[in-house]
Amino acid sequence: MIEIRHLKTLIALRETGSLVDAAERLFLTQSALSHQLKELEGRLGTELFIRKSRPLRFTEAGKRVLLLADDVLAKVSEAERDVHKLLHGEAGRLYMAIECHSCFNWLMPTVDVYRNQWPSIELDFSSGFMFEPLPALAQGEIDLVITSDPQDIKGVEYIPLFSYEMQIAIANSHPLHAKNYLEPGDLADQTIITYPVERSRLDVFKNFLDPAGIEPAGIRTSELTLMMVQLVVSGRGVCALPNWVLAEYVDQALISVRAAGAKGIWPTLYAAVREEQLETPFIADFLKLAKAHCLKNLTGVKQV
Repeated sequence: MIEIRHLKTLIALRETGSLVDAAERLFLTQSALSHQLKELEGRLGTELFIRKSRPLRFTEAGKRVLLLADDVLAKVSEAERDVHKLLHGEAGRLYMAIECHSCFNWLMPTVDVYRNQWPSIELDFSSGFMFEPLPALAQGEIDLVITSDPQDIKGVEYIPLFSYEMQIAIANSHPLHAKNYLEPGDLADQTIITYPVERSRLDVFKNFLDPAGIEPAGIRTSELTLMMVQLVVSGRGVCALPNWVLAEYVDQALISVRAAGAKGIWPTLYAAVREEQLETPFIADFLKLAKAHCLKNLTGVKQV
C-alpha cells in the first residue's frame, strides 16, 4: 500500500534532485530514506527512479506515482485548510510589504493560488522602497514583510523561506569575464547598479564590499530589474542580484554571472510576521504556499 509518507518522499526527491538533499528536507537520515524507497519499490514490484543518474531521472512507474502524489497531497492540504476555516473562520486581512523588489516574480503566482483558497481574505501590497516596513509591521499597519534584512524588533518573528546566492551580473564582453569568481577589489573601479534603497540593506555592500573596505567607482539606481540588466548588457556597470532572478537572463545569453568570493554569498529570504499572528491559519497557509512554490520553481535556491 502506498502511504502519504511515500508520496512526500517522492515529491522531495523530485524537487531536490538527490537522496542527500531529500533526506535533509524530510529530516531523515539518508539510509532511512533509501530504506523507505526500497520498501515502496518492493511493494510495487518495480523501480521508481534510476539510481546514479545525473540529473536524477524517474522511471515511467515513478512518474505515475508522482502524479498520484501531486493529486493526493494537494487534496490533503485542501482538506486541512477547510478544517482550519471551519474552526477559525475565513475572514481576515493580509497586507504585505516587499523589500525584495524582484520577489514579485514569484509572489504573484503564489497570490493567485492563495486567492482561490482564501477568497475572503483582504489582500494588499505596499512597496518597501519608500518607507520602513518592519516598524510598520510591528505597529500593525501591515501584516507580512518579505525581507532579507531581519531586524531585532520586539514582537516580530522571521520565518525563513529559502536561501539564495547573490551573484554579480556582468556584460559578456566585460574584462572581469575571465575570472571564475570576483573579489571585492574587482569592483573598486566599477559602477554598481542597485535598487534605490539604503546601501546597508543591499547584500553587495553589507556582505561583500563594506567588510572589505571597498568603495565602488559609482552607484546608479533603478527600480526595475529589467532596466538594471539592460544597463549591465550595455556596459554601464555591474549589478548584484539573486541567482534565481538572473537565471533567465543567463539562459538567454544576455549576461554572465560570477560568484562573490570563492565560496559565494548565500543570504536568506524571510517572511516577517507579528508573533501573535504566526499561527493564524490564513497567514500560516500563505507562508506554506510561498515556500513550496519557491523551492519548486526558483532556480538555484535552497531550503534553509
